[in-house]
Amino acid sequence: MSETRVILRRKIGGAKDLQSVVQTMKTLAASSLAQYEKSALALSDYLHTVELGLGVSFRSSRSLHPSNRAPKPEPAKAIGAVVFGSDLGLVGKFNEAITGHALNTLTPLRLKPHVWAIGERVQTCLLDAGHPPVGMFSVPTSIQGITTLVSQILRENDLRQIPDETSELYLFYNRPMSGTLYEPICQRILPLDEAWIQSLEALHWPTHSLPEVMGGETETLRALIREYLFVSIYRASAESLASENASRLAAMQRADKNISELLENLNRTFHRIRQSSIDEELFDVISGFEALNPPANPMGKY
Repeated sequence: MSETRVILRRKIGGAKDLQSVVQTMKTLAASSLAQYEKSALALSDYLHTVELGLGVSFRSSRSLHPSNRAPKPEPAKAIGAVVFGSDLGLVGKFNEAITGHALNTLTPLRLKPHVWAIGERVQTCLLDAGHPPVGMFSVPTSIQGITTLVSQILRENDLRQIPDETSELYLFYNRPMSGTLYEPICQRILPLDEAWIQSLEALHWPTHSLPEVMGGETETLRALIREYLFVSIYRASAESLASENASRLAAMQRADKNISELLENLNRTFHRIRQSSIDEELFDVISGFEALNPPANPMGKY
């Protein structure tokens, strides 16, 4: 009986230690989630501003050069894809969901894409699915680290592009929804085709004062396109990080609930065994007392 109580005490202590770790991770995930959600929201507003600027630049360029149209789209000679995942575990089906979405989109394509994995976990998922990535980058551990990651992605994509040939670049990432939910997203940011240009030209300018392009139109347009690519990848990374922490928060909430239920059962078992041990000791005391003090003969002396 005593050994059982010792084992239960050890299990209860281990469960409490584990619950303390889970609660700490839950707090960190909730804090990080709020930061990345704010960053992604701010980037969405900034991206819209960049797109407004691009629309103005394209309209201005075509008003001066009416024949300046994007060339007829040709079949891509190279396809690149960036799959955003996680380096750490305890995120549920986060990596499996985005990997499955990416493969369902890329597999029917005419060319085999060059895939970059963001995170060791999603790299493993791609390898297990038979699609080894051409490169892997670590997941940023803070908002400040996203800038370095975006620069690395753009540099790698430039190195693999074929000069004077059409190339495509896809982003696959999980976008946060309400609460701890998220959804897999596919975004094609290259090439910059005619349909994309027309969609930007159709954007409504938010004020009555129409803007003008000052200085060199070509330089302004190139700068805005570079900013568009940079911000698009930056936002994808921020939203992926927000979704990762949302998934981790949900996993930690489930773990915390399961540990609480386990502790409740262990404590109930411990108290039941303890009470049973006390009852046995009381019975032993009563039995010993009765043995030492036998009752008098109720029939009296013969």
